Amino acid sequence: MSHFSQIKTKLRNLSSLQLALSDAGVRWQAGPKAVRGYQGDTQTAEIVIEQDNGYDVGFKQNSQTGNYELIADLQYWKQPLSVQGFLNKVTQRYAYHTVLNESVDQGFQVSEQATNEDGSIRLVLQRWGA
Repeated sequence: MSHFSQIKTKLRNLSSLQLALSDAGVRWQAGPKAVRGYQGDTQTAEIVIEQDNGYDVGFKQNSQTGNYELIADLQYWKQPLSVQGFLNKVTQRYAYHTVLNESVDQGFQVSEQATNEDGSIRLVLQRWGA
């Protein structure tokens, strides 16, 4: 019996997710690669985060929604943050990279950027007209 939990997310862009994980200081590996679980059980994921205890964390694309779901045996979670804290941090950095990528595609550039005391990020974008 699998002990993997799958946590739904709204993360759809693999490169933004990879950048978000790197920003959060997470060492990850690109897949497809096996995520190790309880009693040798595995699942294949597009991103794998190996843990020292032999149980991995991964992000696996849901074929129906296109979103990347967090998969892990939560009993063996050994990240510095709680699961929710981890997802909050990754989601914030994911949103940041998504906004930057979309903005550049539409001709904007960042004119100001600040991180507030509460951890939120303030971006001011501008676009010069011809």
